[in-house]
Amino acid sequence: MLEQIHKHLVSELQQNTRTDTIFIITAILLNLLSLGINSAMAGESREDTSLFLVMFIMVTLVIVVNIVVITGLLKGKQTRGKLINGLIKMYKDNNVDKYYDSSLLLNYNIRYNLFILVVVFIGAIAIAIPFIVR
Repeated sequence: MLEQIHKHLVSELQQNTRTDTIFIITAILLNLLSLGINSAMAGESREDTSLFLVMFIMVTLVIVVNIVVITGLLKGKQTRGKLINGLIKMYKDNNVDKYYDSSLLLNYNIRYNLFILVVVFIGAIAIAIPFIVR
């Protein structure tokens, strides 16, 4: 039974990693795409209000997607912490905890914070630069 629980926890960790990867890649690609589109339209948007409206819609999309991604990453961080803590408890109960360095949890938390910082920073650039160019 323990082996099945262990496999399930490890499987959940792998799924968590895949989901977080999708969130991060989606946010970065959307932010860069929005930066390119809005920067290309920025100069023309002074005279053409429809282009300015498109820029505004793209900015709104960036904000909404980044909020969803950051929320997803924060939930992923919590989930990973719970799963790893469960594994650590299981390892302690079976006297094999010496083979797992529990400081990895801190490293994962730092990594999540860095991913969130990257998403926020690129999102802010994607929003600010086109309006500066405008």
